Amino acid sequence: MNIRRVLLSSLVVLAIGSTISCKSKGEKESKSETVTKPNVVVIYLDDLGYGDVSAYGGKGLETPNIDKLAAGGVQFTNGYASSATCTPSRFALLTGVYPWKNKDARILPGTAPLLISTTQQTLPKMFKAQGYQTGIVGKWHLGLGDGHTDWNKHISPGPNEVGFESSYIMAATQDRVPTVYIENGDVVGLDPNDPIEINYKENFEGQPTGVDNPEMLKMMWHHGHNSSIVNGIPRIGYMKGGEAAKWKDEDMADHFLAKAKTYVKEHKKSPFFLYYAMQQPHVPRTPHPRFVGKSGLGARGDVILEADWVIGEFIKTLEEEGILENTLIVFSSDNGPVLNDGYNDGADETLDLHDPKGGLRGGKYSLYEAGTRVPFITYWKGHIQPKVSDALVCQMDLLASLATLIGSEEKTTDSQDILDTFLGKSDKGRESLIIEANTRTALRKGDWILIPPYKGPKVADKVNIELGNGKDFQLYNLKEDLGQENDLAKSKPDVLKDMIASFEAIRGKDYSNTKKLDLK
Repeated sequence: MNIRRVLLSSLVVLAIGSTISCKSKGEKESKSETVTKPNVVVIYLDDLGYGDVSAYGGKGLETPNIDKLAAGGVQFTNGYASSATCTPSRFALLTGVYPWKNKDARILPGTAPLLISTTQQTLPKMFKAQGYQTGIVGKWHLGLGDGHTDWNKHISPGPNEVGFESSYIMAATQDRVPTVYIENGDVVGLDPNDPIEINYKENFEGQPTGVDNPEMLKMMWHHGHNSSIVNGIPRIGYMKGGEAAKWKDEDMADHFLAKAKTYVKEHKKSPFFLYYAMQQPHVPRTPHPRFVGKSGLGARGDVILEADWVIGEFIKTLEEEGILENTLIVFSSDNGPVLNDGYNDGADETLDLHDPKGGLRGGKYSLYEAGTRVPFITYWKGHIQPKVSDALVCQMDLLASLATLIGSEEKTTDSQDILDTFLGKSDKGRESLIIEANTRTALRKGDWILIPPYKGPKVADKVNIELGNGKDFQLYNLKEDLGQENDLAKSKPDVLKDMIASFEAIRGKDYSNTKKLDLK
């Protein structure tokens, strides 16, 4: 017994001595040992406009849970997606690279191959290398497989091959086939006796479509959405089989919320990065019955209220699990708003006082401000002091900035480290930014924006949005003319010359659009 006591006493002394030794190496090292790495969550909405959030002055629609993030964090008034359409913005967000540098970074069909190279640096790869758990829940729309996907087998490469250890996604968009959930590369709930077949060019014999079978529809198509019918809604593309695996549209928000909450609960003991890519308010707008009619602004307003509620429930989970104060939340949207985007759901007839653009010009698909200037909020309870910031920031800058936050040295050529700006410690943002809309690009620099001449229609008739096309250079001072009503290209020749030089220094001179605008 005496020998055992001596041994135990010796071990205690050694342990205490070891602890003291570790803590005496310096204050900096001691602090790094006691500080837990913050979780990072990116909440990304789909087609949410600058004026769709009441914190941004939106009228006729209240978004209390998003407003709480804005009131408790940094609310950026000059926050941008990289592009006025979804796939390019998501590419830039995850890679920190301008989408126009990848010729395939445009709106992808549901059968497109993986857009991001498996050798490319990404946000999840960066976090994973620093010991983080990484997950995605929600919309992907960055391609899957090699372009010849068999949906009845394991699908690869995909999110898991570009850094996400856990993925629960829809392949593309809610209005495109395949209308199934995919978990870590496998279709959820697939019956092997009812295999999935997908074709974006030809229908399968005997399969009803929106064009031929309007009597089967509960939502009527307007343009481009008249192929296979799923849950009474016509889609883009043709699908056969997979009945047991098809999602129910009205349950999608709840379904993804449950997956996001489960991810938090299962990974709360270690630092995690979660990309929560919500589907609202993209078409088809299918609010759960408890939200139908709640907004008074039709289906589009209803799904925005649904999304706001979902965000509140998700944040409540972070709080209940005791990790809200150790979680940095980034909230934004992939591009600006659109009303009629393929379905006759009354979105353009029920606005009342609500302006999704928030006084900006244009919208989704447009080089004008409403195409890429979006709600952009950073929130970290107890770490970020609330403020409204006019700094110029872009979602593309998250990679370099978050690298600094977690101690990574990984950077990309286009992502800029403005961490102090995102944390509200600085008012200095980017000096300039190239924005993009369907291969067309423009330059934001200081208070000015330059839109080069582009051929094509000035207004996209299908969606009734000004595209920004014109035969001459356009120049606007956004500080004095947020609605872009006064083109100063002719009256400010010196500014115009400087802006063109700055634009071409980044973009090059071969920037003319050559691809047909795709509004599907």
